[in-house]
Amino acid sequence: MAPEKDSNGLDNFPFTVDGVDRVGKLPEKDKDTFSEDGERNKLAYCVTDIPPWYLCIILGIQHCLTAFGGIIAIPLILSQGLCLQHDGLTQSHLISTIFFVSGLCTLLQGGTFTLLSPCMALLSMPEWSCPAWTQNSSLVNVSSPEFIQVWQSRMQVLQGSIMVGSLFQVLVGFTGLIGLFMRFIGPLTIAPTISLIGLSLFDSAGMNAGHHWGISAMCVVDSMFNCDLLSVPAPYSHALPDIQQSQEVSHHQDVHISDSTCQWGVPTVSLAGVFGILAGVISSMIESVGDYHACARLSGAPPPPRHAINRGIGIEGIGCLLAGAWGTGNGTTSYSENVGALGITKVGSRMVIVASGFLMIVMGMFGKIAAIFTTIPTPVIGGMFLVMFGVITAAGCSNLQYTDMNSSRNIFIFGFSMFTGLVIPNWILKNPTAIATGVVELDQVLQVLLTTSMFVGGFFGFFLDNTIPGTKRERGITAWNTVHHKASDNTVESDDVYGLPFGISAGLSFVPWTKYVPFCPSHKPVVEDDTPSSVDSLDNKTEPNKDDSHIIVGVAL
Repeated sequence: MAPEKDSNGLDNFPFTVDGVDRVGKLPEKDKDTFSEDGERNKLAYCVTDIPPWYLCIILGIQHCLTAFGGIIAIPLILSQGLCLQHDGLTQSHLISTIFFVSGLCTLLQGGTFTLLSPCMALLSMPEWSCPAWTQNSSLVNVSSPEFIQVWQSRMQVLQGSIMVGSLFQVLVGFTGLIGLFMRFIGPLTIAPTISLIGLSLFDSAGMNAGHHWGISAMCVVDSMFNCDLLSVPAPYSHALPDIQQSQEVSHHQDVHISDSTCQWGVPTVSLAGVFGILAGVISSMIESVGDYHACARLSGAPPPPRHAINRGIGIEGIGCLLAGAWGTGNGTTSYSENVGALGITKVGSRMVIVASGFLMIVMGMFGKIAAIFTTIPTPVIGGMFLVMFGVITAAGCSNLQYTDMNSSRNIFIFGFSMFTGLVIPNWILKNPTAIATGVVELDQVLQVLLTTSMFVGGFFGFFLDNTIPGTKRERGITAWNTVHHKASDNTVESDDVYGLPFGISAGLSFVPWTKYVPFCPSHKPVVEDDTPSSVDSLDNKTEPNKDDSHIIVGVAL
């Protein structure tokens, strides 16, 4: 039996060292080092600062490049389920559309892999399987009405399901229910849910990389050094896309302005699709709450208050609604990659994100840009998928740092959730007729949910974590809340950063009932403190650095 710890009863090293509780505490001897690190990591521009216009453009371009991988991957994967493998022109239209909608959301939100899994599960159902002739490029006439009907009917059902599912996210956000949900959702639910998003897409990565493993391996190595993934040596020219097809796509793609909703036809609603999208929406909301806190920490802002989180989730739901209406075949969410870019550039200004949003809109309007991405060699895409999905899997597992993984309870919950999240969907796909309740609609709902790995794993993680006895500290709830659920409703800094724009907050302060609206600032009396830590902390942490040369050099590298 392990020796008993007087501090908290845990034997996990991150929690206790030499019998002393280290969670959220800094040893006295390290305070000078921490001060030096804080000075070195000082932000050049905080969230409320406005950098020079040229710096906004340069950093905006960097944010766009950071989001490219995830944004481009989604329409390329969806094209397989939509029977568009041999229609590069429509693929470029999808890429242009998702660029446009991502920029329209202005916070550089992009397509989310949490919705990609249920979308692919829906398209894998027998009634939506692609006809055999669409897999043969010599038999596909991309302009024929028959082929257009094949892929547009599938896109329409995705559009309708995403639009209906996004209404749930709008409801949860603007009513403040996200706080209630997060009380029962901990790291042991989040870890398998996020990890299985990446693991469930291993087939797409292997299928694309398998065209030439040598090129894919070089792309993986190149990505470690931020090299150009589009550079392919001449000896592997047989793996390049068809030159004639590439020229044809580029010729037709002069300007593609995604200015009309329902461009692929009137959306249709599938009950099975809606339930599948709901599973993805819940996962997306959980991920976004963590992104909000990480973004605030890296941009020099105080922790987001409850009303800001509610408003953010609600606005993301509206973004998903717009993405469905425009026909991206996916939704939108906050991007963890771009949150990480804030820590690299030391620039947390929201004006940079606004600039990147405008750049994305412009790129979505010019089809030549999207046509470039449809000509990327398949092995290069496979290498990109290997890196991207591997990082997503690891990011999900990183949530286990808050839990006591020396506990047999936690090991069982995580292992069982991950394994069943892979086994059950695989078995259902191999036995599609196993589900036969006698009600067609119910069969379809169960088919989609049980073939969505992240739903199966997340469900078992949620159920077991909330039913098997365990302390909050053992489950990781205490550490998770300490990091992610700090509130800053009643501070001067919070009002400056999270108040409504254009003086709306000041106007609402005269309306007493707005304090009961979950997404409005409460405007409770603010107790001002004259200490530098409370009044001047934002200024002290984020005093602008007038020399921008080091930022430009960093972006160039």
